[in-house]
Amino acid sequence: MSTIEFNEMWREKLLNRFLSYVKIYSTSDAESESTPSTERQWDIANYIVEELKTIGLEDVSIDEHGYIMAYVPSNLENDSQPTIGFISHYDTSPDFSGENVKPQVWENYQGEDLILNKETNFTLSPSKFESLKKHIGQTLITTDGNTLLGADDKSGCAEIVTAAEYLIAHPEIKHGRMALGFTPDEEIGRGAHKFDVAKFGAEFAYTMDGSEVGELEYENFNAAGAVVKIHGLSVHPGYAFGKMVNASLLAAEFIQSLPANETPSTTKGFDGFYHLMDITADISEAKLQYIIRDHDEEKFEARKKFMEEKVAEFNQKHGEKTAEVEIKEQYRNMKQQFEGKMHIIDLAAKAMKQAGIEPKIKAIRGGTDGAQLSYMGLPCPNIFAGGMNFHGPYEYVALESMEKALEVIVNIVKA
Repeated sequence: MSTIEFNEMWREKLLNRFLSYVKIYSTSDAESESTPSTERQWDIANYIVEELKTIGLEDVSIDEHGYIMAYVPSNLENDSQPTIGFISHYDTSPDFSGENVKPQVWENYQGEDLILNKETNFTLSPSKFESLKKHIGQTLITTDGNTLLGADDKSGCAEIVTAAEYLIAHPEIKHGRMALGFTPDEEIGRGAHKFDVAKFGAEFAYTMDGSEVGELEYENFNAAGAVVKIHGLSVHPGYAFGKMVNASLLAAEFIQSLPANETPSTTKGFDGFYHLMDITADISEAKLQYIIRDHDEEKFEARKKFMEEKVAEFNQKHGEKTAEVEIKEQYRNMKQQFEGKMHIIDLAAKAMKQAGIEPKIKAIRGGTDGAQLSYMGLPCPNIFAGGMNFHGPYEYVALESMEKALEVIVNIVKA
């Protein structure tokens, strides 16, 4: 049962807003220590700020770190409703190129293979991605095969902004105060590090950063990043006997020392993993960037210790200080933060059912800003935003999925 009248004009607003967002280059960078981690993120941040002001939101602000906040005021005469927040991130993943994104719109998809790039014959096919079959008759937005799309999480950004605009344009819909938040650097695990929870002023919030329609998540991985540096010794190859220490070969050996069956592609459900994200190596130096994940706190701690032990073993074999590791914690499983607060989950589930969606309550095999925010005093589960196949050229989103996310936002805020 639809609870809002979402006509063609609003459908076009949502689509065009999303298309404008994804065309703005905003990839984050884990190597940078600044916030935002890249100057280019200011382009989309400032763009969103101007949009929010044009729409007519109250108290629109952006701080020196790129965190955006704005508000839709309550229109209730006797307002006892809590301020409810909605949060998304505007950076895109450094896992794949996010520069010069050229989105393509495919109306009335009928289940066929989509040739995204005729020059390279790059194809998005339901034989490889069965989820496409769920979108027969819908409008899909895809890449051109050369970049990611950025639906993670620019779909969430577009949905939140459009929902706010819709509420302002429809004063007959009675609602409490709505807080909007947009963050940088979520993709590198730092999206909530400098988020001002007190200023945001919400009793609780939702990140619009999930994938498939119906997803509702309040469990996630415990997460850490690990950088392993391996030091070699470069000598002319003609005179290398007994002298050269090839850091590239040592890096390959270290990689093989970690469990081959504990990677993202060999685990599912609540299983944790070690994920090799990036390698830079030559004879003198090698750097391996990992992420460490596990839902269980004890197993997570054991994984971090295991990584340190492997480096120690490596040094025993190859010499002291051949390798070093730095492990930085990124976020924790937010499940325990919802003890006694399940009404926040129930509210979202009810809003989905009102939109004709069956909630899919499950654990995230990843993380959101909400994980950190929940530990900072802002309970913040995660709701679907509609995008699929994140962080690569096969990424897509159905416009109808984004419409449903927008409807859920409005249903949550409604008094």
